[in-house]
Amino acid sequence: MTGTLFLVGTPIGNLGDLAPRAVETLAAVDLIAAEDTRRTGRLLRHLDLVDRPLLSFFEGNERERTQEVLRRLRDGATVALVTDGGMPTVSDPGFRLVRACAAEGIDVRVVPGPSAAIAALAISGLPTDRFVFEGFLSRKAGERRARLTALAHDPRTVVVFESPKRLRELLAEALAVLGDRPAAVARELTKLHEEVLRGRLSELPAALDAATLKGEIVVVIGGAEPSEAADTSELVEEARALVAEGSRARDAAKAVAKRHGASANEIYRRLVGDGKLV
Repeated sequence: MTGTLFLVGTPIGNLGDLAPRAVETLAAVDLIAAEDTRRTGRLLRHLDLVDRPLLSFFEGNERERTQEVLRRLRDGATVALVTDGGMPTVSDPGFRLVRACAAEGIDVRVVPGPSAAIAALAISGLPTDRFVFEGFLSRKAGERRARLTALAHDPRTVVVFESPKRLRELLAEALAVLGDRPAAVARELTKLHEEVLRGRLSELPAALDAATLKGEIVVVIGGAEPSEAADTSELVEEARALVAEGSRARDAAKAVAKRHGASANEIYRRLVGDGKLV
């Protein structure tokens, strides 16, 4: 009989946010696969669970360790997957492992916990009924701008992670591509120096001058207003940005059409017929 994989949410800053069920799970499983064994070790010492077996499981070794964890699960072991903070697989390691378990029929259960993306969205003051989470945008300027361009006419609120070093660059590029939208910058959520800066994209850089930027940064940006409805040429440009990211032309046209309630055939025809598609 195969074992069970538990996806365990861990605090993003305040240890008091760890759920009782998460503690019970970490105490009971045969193995804890951790993104950073040192950080998880400190959490376990705080919980007086110093004897728990740990396995390093991070982006650099995820493919290799996925096979190792699968072998343990096939043998009947129970395994908890944790990251540095928040929910595993959400802009963190674990997706490959969950997909492999699902393919083999291995039981996967979730022990929900804090999420920086959801916490920032909730506290941003921006619409929460529809949103898109983009994780970390590419460090490459062209790819980052293409992703923002693809979101230019999306009415959903946008949530992204960013490092303190690249925050100003992101805000400037978002202003250039998306226009002067309302936004929020959340830092150190749930920690002692938690802070949320709100304003227009053009206003936030000045507000950052008085802030000490470090740690986790979440940027929340308002979606496109109805008055920003795109004409067909703009939709074609949006589809072209998706193609530049690797999508097939037909799939890009369908995605943009669905987002805006437009004709996929018309977007596709213009996309492949203007001679600019690469």
